[in-house]
Amino acid sequence: MFRWKATAAAVLAVTALALAGCSGSAGTDSTGGSSGGTLTLGAIGAPQTFDPAGSQWGNQSPFYQAVFDTVLRITSDGKVEPMLASKYAYNDDKTQLTLTIRTDVAFTDGSKLTAEVVKENLTRFQKGTSPDASLLSSVSEIKTDGDDVVLTLKSADPALLSALTRDAGLIAGEKSLTASDIATNPVGSGPYILDTKDTVTGTSYVYTKNDKYWDKSLQHYDKLVINVYADPTAALNAIKAGEANAVKLVNNDSLSQIEAAGWTINKNELDFMGIMLYDRAGTMNPALGDVRVRQAINMAFDRKSMLKSVGSGHGTVTEQVFPKTSSAFDASLDGTYPYDPAKAKALLKEAGYPNGFTLEMPTTSLLGAATFNLIAQQLADVGITVKGTDAGSNYITDMLAPKYPAAFMALEQNPDWQLTQFMLAPTATWNPFHYSDDTANALIAKMQNGDKDAAKELNKYVVEQAWFAPFFRVQGSVASDANTSVSMMSTNAFPAIYDFAPKS
Repeated sequence: MFRWKATAAAVLAVTALALAGCSGSAGTDSTGGSSGGTLTLGAIGAPQTFDPAGSQWGNQSPFYQAVFDTVLRITSDGKVEPMLASKYAYNDDKTQLTLTIRTDVAFTDGSKLTAEVVKENLTRFQKGTSPDASLLSSVSEIKTDGDDVVLTLKSADPALLSALTRDAGLIAGEKSLTASDIATNPVGSGPYILDTKDTVTGTSYVYTKNDKYWDKSLQHYDKLVINVYADPTAALNAIKAGEANAVKLVNNDSLSQIEAAGWTINKNELDFMGIMLYDRAGTMNPALGDVRVRQAINMAFDRKSMLKSVGSGHGTVTEQVFPKTSSAFDASLDGTYPYDPAKAKALLKEAGYPNGFTLEMPTTSLLGAATFNLIAQQLADVGITVKGTDAGSNYITDMLAPKYPAAFMALEQNPDWQLTQFMLAPTATWNPFHYSDDTANALIAKMQNGDKDAAKELNKYVVEQAWFAPFFRVQGSVASDANTSVSMMSTNAFPAIYDFAPKS
């Protein structure tokens, strides 16, 4: 599953039974380690495998972080720091990254962490089945030199350090990589150990403390339970019953009830929601090849009403795909396309569509009919007729095939280079028509070579050319009880496992 928008991913996830775990609080000793207690978390989806080479991130990250360490670590404010690599350095042109691997770390099977083990894990991930395997696509060679792992790149990759803080950087013990039970019995060097006897796959995952963990400051509890609450009602019931300490919410429909129960809502805005205008060259729908048509579509939407109706008022209206935390973000761009049906009709007439045109888009009952009806209504008001086709559970697959020139979707607002490679570049997964634009390509090349202004210029160009019709940034919410503190990530839907801690 691709790293698409967290809330949509939850809605399309296979519904799983949610078993309640015992909640508990714990004190913290002077070294930051745990002094007892259980942390019970609620997640919205379960991992398909514990093999790092097939792993995913986003809402599945806590399952992996509990048992595996990563080569590098990212803090809640987005700063990359050493982890299994005690230090890291690039050469002058940033085409070679040297990682110095720690020598004091052991896996839970007693084997030692070495540079060779790290190399083997990175190579497996690069060639593996993870939907994020492309995170290491810029790496042409991986070698070891004593305690160093040296990554040689085809060209500079500003996203590589970030990749090594997530699934691309997960490191498992060497023997486990060829074990027949690697998918269900992870062997890592992380703060916890999966208790396979008490774990119910797909439903409830139980972890015990790794007593020999090398960094006690990241180990806040003696036991960890992660229950899967794909159903919002199950999550709400667990919260009201006090059967969890923190829960990632599928949506924001029950925030008032959760707060009334004495819980805190921890927020971030990681994703944006809107219309993806994929066919910018007009190969499937000629109208979309005209920038004036794409601009008209942007002016057809009342974003404030969309936020209220679709997002329950929880989020921030926007007209750009780069997040507020990005160097590319420009607040003035959010006034580019005011809600103006009359102007939208005038643009369509100017582009040669005085009577509008028909736009094919996919729909799915899994996301509810209301959103699609609202989109069709607002486009109809300016003369654009939406021809909706029910794609069912193939919604994402058909979108990326690509079978449709445009679609409603919600995607992560990644950091600058990641977002560019995720959505904008000709080879990006979420550029399914592989649309290529000389101006945009030149700005992307400048970004890759370290031009500090290129990202902002690219963002401005993408907005002016109306590559997308964003509605709003979605509020992601994690509810936590009175005993638990949480630091939300600026780069991931689920907080890092190390960023849950007992309140003293």
